[in-house]
Amino acid sequence: MQRQLVDRFDRVHDYLRISVTDKCNLRCVYCMPAEGMEFEPDDKLLRFDEITEVVRVLAGYGVRKLRLTGGEPMVRKDLDQLIASLAVIPGIEDIALTTNGIYFAAKADKFRAAGLTRINISLDSLRADRFAMITRGGDIRRVLESLEAAVRVGLDPIKINVVLMKSVNDDEIDDFLRMTLEQKIHVRFIEYMPIGHHDEGWKAGYLPLSVVLERCDQMGWKFSPADEVYGNGPSQNYRIAGAKGVFGLIHPVSDHFCETCNRLRLTADGNIKPCLYWSDEFNIRSYIGDDEAIAQVFFKALDLKPENHEMAQALLDQVQSHVPTLRRMSQIGG
Repeated sequence: MQRQLVDRFDRVHDYLRISVTDKCNLRCVYCMPAEGMEFEPDDKLLRFDEITEVVRVLAGYGVRKLRLTGGEPMVRKDLDQLIASLAVIPGIEDIALTTNGIYFAAKADKFRAAGLTRINISLDSLRADRFAMITRGGDIRRVLESLEAAVRVGLDPIKINVVLMKSVNDDEIDDFLRMTLEQKIHVRFIEYMPIGHHDEGWKAGYLPLSVVLERCDQMGWKFSPADEVYGNGPSQNYRIAGAKGVFGLIHPVSDHFCETCNRLRLTADGNIKPCLYWSDEFNIRSYIGDDEAIAQVFFKALDLKPENHEMAQALLDQVQSHVPTLRRMSQIGG
């Protein structure tokens, strides 16, 4: 059996997150500054054939699951062609998409036919005016249409990502939990992370996800662990008694899940990031065409992957062992 992608802490990596662009059609408050970003020129982004070549090599070392991210991945033209190319690589079993949902409804059938298996849709508020505020201009109706389209074409599971922020959307916890009562949907609450910024604004908005379980208790909802969600990754999942769907908690700050991390990240400009939070990056582009060299760069990245990301230290202004990234979330791919 060929060598697997295993780091110093015996974590086996079978999951690659691929950012296909740093561009986005929205400007979410936790992801980009209000003035936007200076985006990479198109010729600096990995071509689809280059991405496919990297995945083909990694599939030989045990990578089985892929997630396409951005920015907003659907601003990249002909994304279905990339999905189709990845889906036929021997060993690849699962291709997921993380999207803001603005463009997905119109292309749901095409993406499903190409080989897309799962979808995560970012939806931080169920109130149209608040959604527009958080996204700086997004139309929630288009996101809800995409959610319906994902159900129609049979993607499963369908997950909704909710970045929970104090005094912004924390009064909607009940509304999101109610979605799971009647629909086979996985709502995932995500802690606000200090990716690319560690200012007081982040600290003011941070909220530990223990508030979600506390809210269930206050509402009198009985809940129990739900472990059947495919691709649950770092999410701790629960089901309210009698609910069709489940809810999950992803809390990288208050209770990090680094000991089970199985993912690597490939940025749109061709850098391997062994850890979302730290600044370490290894450019892969010049090695494409040399399978052994590609593999060795990934093993080098794994050798430098830290035991944990220490985001909790940032919250407490404590000294950290590594240098945090200056890239914003849209430039990394989440």
